[in-house]
Amino acid sequence: MFQTFDVTANYAESAARVARLRAGFASASIDGFIVPRADEHQGEYIADSAARLGWLTGFTGSAGTALVLSDAAFIFVDGRYTLQVRDQVDTAVFEPVGSVETPLPAFLRERRAPLAIGFDPWLHTVGEVRALSEALEAAGGRLVPLASNPVDAIWTDRPAAPLGPVRLHPIRLAGEEAAAKLERLRTALGGDRIDLTVLTDPSSIAWTFNIRGSDVAHTPLPLGFAILPAEGRPSLFIDAAKLSDEVAAVLHELAEIRPPADLLPALAELSQGRRVGLDSALAAERLRMTVEAAGGTVVAFADPARLPRARKNAAEIAGSRAAHRRDGAAVTAFLHWLSIQAPGSFTEIDAAERLERFRVETGEAAQMPLKDVSFDTIAGAGPNGAIIHYRVNRTTNRTVAAGELFLVDSGGQYEDGTTDITRTVAVGEPTAEMRQRFTLVLKGMIAITRLRFPKGTRGIDIDAFARVALWQAGCDYAHGTGHGVGAYLAVHEGPQSISRRGMAVLEAGMICSNEPGYYRQGAYGIRIENLVLVEEAAPVPGGDLPMHAFETLTLAPIDRALMDLSLMAPEDIAWLDAYHARVRDEIGPLLAPDAAAWLAETTKPLGGS
Repeated sequence: MFQTFDVTANYAESAARVARLRAGFASASIDGFIVPRADEHQGEYIADSAARLGWLTGFTGSAGTALVLSDAAFIFVDGRYTLQVRDQVDTAVFEPVGSVETPLPAFLRERRAPLAIGFDPWLHTVGEVRALSEALEAAGGRLVPLASNPVDAIWTDRPAAPLGPVRLHPIRLAGEEAAAKLERLRTALGGDRIDLTVLTDPSSIAWTFNIRGSDVAHTPLPLGFAILPAEGRPSLFIDAAKLSDEVAAVLHELAEIRPPADLLPALAELSQGRRVGLDSALAAERLRMTVEAAGGTVVAFADPARLPRARKNAAEIAGSRAAHRRDGAAVTAFLHWLSIQAPGSFTEIDAAERLERFRVETGEAAQMPLKDVSFDTIAGAGPNGAIIHYRVNRTTNRTVAAGELFLVDSGGQYEDGTTDITRTVAVGEPTAEMRQRFTLVLKGMIAITRLRFPKGTRGIDIDAFARVALWQAGCDYAHGTGHGVGAYLAVHEGPQSISRRGMAVLEAGMICSNEPGYYRQGAYGIRIENLVLVEEAAPVPGGDLPMHAFETLTLAPIDRALMDLSLMAPEDIAWLDAYHARVRDEIGPLLAPDAAAWLAETTKPLGGS
């Protein structure tokens, strides 16, 4: 199994750990300390050695921040974790705060107290520090960078840093040689008069150097940094213990290979009198401090690999299509298995394990093995489905009972692509309300899928299309409609997204999820998710503008039992019939006979039903 269901954190010791953390405040001359869920790379995917927030609070979500003051403590989470945080955190120690409604800087500003708040400059971006400093200074306080992290001083059994082996990503799947990518990035530096930049995002390093790693769970990332000068050889800062002789030889052709401990001294030496580009949304404050202390000038500069990495090339797109066909076969086999299970005869963990086995078996049959799941499977039955990012464990594991909805959000990591799919199914007979809400969510998913939009459109411009049907019924969902997805990289990839914060332009070659939902606390959750590829659309006769559209990559049936056809427009039904016909044609031949027969039945045209 690529995932476990053991409880990885709990809040039993939170009060004692917070007390020990506070005991160091006086010697550091601070009134509080910020503990984000972050590492030196500011990524969503962190190693166990960087899971300070989870160790301190018990919270295991993928985003959150704790603020520990001398007399109070708070944990900030977004709408995905509103329910989860109260289950995982001792609310007698940490008071949950909605990070969207009240971001940490606003919270500090509103307290109007002259506080000295400590922080680890490796764990906050340049932009975050700027916002926090302005908020504290407005209240007469100040932000205090600490030389070492006080959580580390009390975390006596902290895991060692990871040393996952690095692998070469083959050119047939990468689609472009690493040397050519490096040249493209150098050109971007010269165009902005930048002398050098630091690549801090492991996804950018993996993409640029055509390597993959295993330093974090479920995401093939090698942790490291790179300094890319406008002229001269790059330097890659990565532990040599991760590199085989073959990998080291290839990388030595591209860059100087240096230990991670050399990063700050090398950056200081190279920064003197030079313009250093740092991405304020990705680069750690410690890097800015190092550059300016050495006499360099920090220039705001977006990670030059981020957009090229998001715009998939022909080889990456072909790989993603192939991965989605295999993955669709595995998910469809799983959905068939679900359909023949008696309600009450299986649990959430049973289902997650069975789905993973289908992925393994399908990959092996195609000689493209599953490398990992792309995240811990969300398998939420009944009220657990209403927890947006629910992760089943042996404590919360629930038997899937009749009359419930079962939400399964999962994905796979294959060498040729990364997948992410959500299906919600009825176990037994659904209620009229369940069918109505499901159909409204489905209408939103179809609305996004069918969109044609002008070149230059951003995710924020189209997010509302997924919500309109729900809004008209007085409903909504507390997460974005879609996130970017990498090419055998991170299942959550920027800069693209379809959300209220999606400011990046949606460009041809980008892959996004399309996943509206609805969640009734204590009862059920609904989410339907396909991955879509942004592509250039055929010109509209008589039209004035070049247009883009979406190609659906995900191939698996959607539960007919939950559809209320009276709420669906003819064009919705036509799209769904065409989609199901495609699923039947492409996935059916990959299935065992009994599953293929079930697929043929469950994808019959709705128009005639």
